[in-house]
Amino acid sequence: MIRVKNLTVSFGGKTAVNGIDFEINKGEIVGVVGESGSGKSVTALSIMGLLSDEADICGGDVYFEETALLENGRKAEDSVYRTFRGNMISMIFQEPMTSLNPTKRVGAQVAEMLRLHTDTHKDEIRGRVCETFLSVGLKDPDELYDKYPHELSGGMRQRVMIAMGIICKPALIIADEPTTALDVTVQNQIIALLKRICSENTIGLLFITHDLNLAKRICNRVLVMKDGIIVEQGATKDIFEDPRNEYTKRLIEAVPSRIHKKDRGKPGKENVLSVSELNVFYRDGGNSLFSGKSLRHIIKDVSFEIKRGEILGLVGESGCGKTTLSKAVLGLNKNYTGKVEHFSEYPQMIFQDPYSSLNPTKTVGWLLMEPLRAKADQKPGVRYSAEDIRSAAYDMLKKVELSEDTFRKYPAQLSGGQRQRVSIGQALITHPSLVIADEPVSALDVTIQAQIMELMLKLKEDMALSYLFISHDINVVYQMCDRIMVMKSGEIVETGDTREIYESPREEYTRLLLAES
Repeated sequence: MIRVKNLTVSFGGKTAVNGIDFEINKGEIVGVVGESGSGKSVTALSIMGLLSDEADICGGDVYFEETALLENGRKAEDSVYRTFRGNMISMIFQEPMTSLNPTKRVGAQVAEMLRLHTDTHKDEIRGRVCETFLSVGLKDPDELYDKYPHELSGGMRQRVMIAMGIICKPALIIADEPTTALDVTVQNQIIALLKRICSENTIGLLFITHDLNLAKRICNRVLVMKDGIIVEQGATKDIFEDPRNEYTKRLIEAVPSRIHKKDRGKPGKENVLSVSELNVFYRDGGNSLFSGKSLRHIIKDVSFEIKRGEILGLVGESGCGKTTLSKAVLGLNKNYTGKVEHFSEYPQMIFQDPYSSLNPTKTVGWLLMEPLRAKADQKPGVRYSAEDIRSAAYDMLKKVELSEDTFRKYPAQLSGGQRQRVSIGQALITHPSLVIADEPVSALDVTIQAQIMELMLKLKEDMALSYLFISHDINVVYQMCDRIMVMKSGEIVETGDTREIYESPREEYTRLLLAES
């Protein structure tokens, strides 16, 4: 159905995709795996004809059945792409919140596909959209039709994107990291949905992911990319059970699992944090908890403690209250009752996406020095010279294993893994005892993820840190944490030693989470 031959693409003289060849047959699910920057997304955009103006297609062919979308490095006319794009070939993007128009109702956005690519009568369009919503597991489609993207959960938005992708019954879907931002249960629902849609409609799927476990579960064949080259391809079973290429072997070995958990030293006995009977609320407006505004009760009677040197994991589905809890603990949400006691100064947070949490207009050096400047401003008697602050920033670069020339760079000049190292450095430069890490590795590919986890464990020992480690990845939590709290609908349903929770969970919800990972 799709044939890609000797495709080569460069940006500013730097080769991003280098002479790759592959095919996708009708109804086949082909996975593309590899680290960030390996050329996965450039390959997908080349097929769709959506490469930016900066891209230079140096050569190669892309054929959809007998039609040349690209031949000898020359793109087909725009009219040819308009015939195929959205109609015969559709694309599901990684982050639906940025792919969906926030000012338009979701039903209208899906309906636009029918208006542009089919002759469906306008009186039938709403019914077709609602049918498609039902087929992708969206309930109450007539009500959903008139909602805006921000009114939906992450899983619902991704289902809307899938509905948009399948409503014209394409022959090929290209899914670029479609489940990266989703928790494990929603992720599994989306994977099952994609498999069912492809099977029932004989749709081909090009599934791009950095999550090797997902590729193993959904794909018939897998292509492994490194530095723009396909280093290995074959049947999924062969790739995972008998990889030939050394890079493929390293990728598979880096995947977090519930095997070979390293034994670490016991945490201390004294608390670094104590939380008692915590109830957290969100309001429709107003700053006082009792301002008379309507309140939503998010966190319900939560109590726990974190010991010095301990890593406490917090797991649960999207929307269960994990981030809300962390904000209340750090004092970023004052709308709570109960007791939060810190037995250390300057608790800090590492965020999920450093690209959005780091100021893009400031250098790495400035970003690392700013927390020390703020600390000096906030605490009477604390004084740092400019040289002390600068020296501390360079010292932190060394601790997070970044070179000194990173000091003068901007976030956009760094890789995802490097940016996350800067975020970690920013959180640790004031020498906190407690760090809350909110999904710190979920946006990273598997080898970088392993490096960041190792770095966080090393820094914990070197700097006597305690972590509240929030994640939807059960296997990452198993490797990182001493104890685990399982949260559902704002309540802690189970707490215990990591191995105990994994080997003999008491609650049905915990068993469900573990079974689906």
